[in-house]
Amino acid sequence: MKQPRTHGSPSATIAAGIVMGMLAMMVIPATIALRSVKTPAMMQIVPNASPHGYTWSLLLFVIPILVIVLWFLPSEGLEIPQRAFWRTIGILAPVGCLLDVIFAQWFFYFPNPRATLGVLAPALGRWVPVEEYVFYLTGFITILLLYVWLSEYWLAAYTVEDYRGEARALPKLLQFHPMSLVIGLALIAAAIVYKKLFSGVREGIPGYFMVLVVGGLIPSVSFYPVTRRFINWRALSLTMYFILLVSMLWEATLALPYGWWNYQHGAMMGVFIGAWSDLPIEAVLVWLAVTYGTVILFEAVKIWQASEKRAREAFLGDSRSSPFGRASRKRGERCDTRESQALHARLRLAGRTKASIPTQGKRTSLVTEKAFCARDNILGYLWPG
Repeated sequence: MKQPRTHGSPSATIAAGIVMGMLAMMVIPATIALRSVKTPAMMQIVPNASPHGYTWSLLLFVIPILVIVLWFLPSEGLEIPQRAFWRTIGILAPVGCLLDVIFAQWFFYFPNPRATLGVLAPALGRWVPVEEYVFYLTGFITILLLYVWLSEYWLAAYTVEDYRGEARALPKLLQFHPMSLVIGLALIAAAIVYKKLFSGVREGIPGYFMVLVVGGLIPSVSFYPVTRRFINWRALSLTMYFILLVSMLWEATLALPYGWWNYQHGAMMGVFIGAWSDLPIEAVLVWLAVTYGTVILFEAVKIWQASEKRAREAFLGDSRSSPFGRASRKRGERCDTRESQALHARLRLAGRTKASIPTQGKRTSLVTEKAFCARDNILGYLWPG
């Protein structure tokens, strides 16, 4: 009798490619089918057809949050890494709200005020419904909670086994990923070319798309080389599918047809889905970019917390291993501690700097060396060892 086949986990690069392939096998046929609609159906919407609809629709994020927090996590005795979780939310939620504070006047408008509570929140240019800020806050929390629950329980077999040990072994978190930068620049350039040469709305720039690319790829440019080993790619793919399903229900079925919000076409790339009330392609991509960036940032913060290192050492590496640190230690070996500290005290009290020290032959070299010694002792106090 044949034994069932077993497969090892793919490498991080292959796993990332599989996630993109899974998205592509859904997006490509959906795009072809949607573009076959040449004359979209017209909906007759009566005034106030969805009273407080935008407000009630926030339950699409609130209910999953409550289910995960009050049921899924306690039932299995799971504990989320709270410091990493809330620090990530503390970074991303304000950034998401800034999208409205700064760019709402150019990217969005809200044609049906009766779909909200009527409470306006401040933003540059024009105020926005308070639901917007709740939307971004609950959106980030939903994404992160779902990913954590999937990664720690439902798909826990695909997490890094010795997470803390591998986190401690990393020299530093901040590592430049040139390919992410190249992809980002290529996407922005392609969007500009398409808008100016092929789009039906050629005025302006694709500002919304540019913001999405920059926001989604900044974590990737900074942390992808390290975090790709720690990301649970299966959990990420399922999180993306869930968020994409919710966002399409929200945008295409409810928000645009009933006027809860809409997009200013001049700030879009120019690809609109007619069958979905001229939904811009950016509305489809936004939550994919947000999910990707959120998970990378969360894993970076989680690695930092697991490493039990100070933030500077965790993100930038041990200064002692840098050329500057090695040179400082070599000079420090020649320094007489008491003499250099006394020199530093005299220089500080006299308000003198290296530039104001008299430059006379050997005295100059000696004073300069002693000044370096004083600096090295101070650095040794701030970053001991």
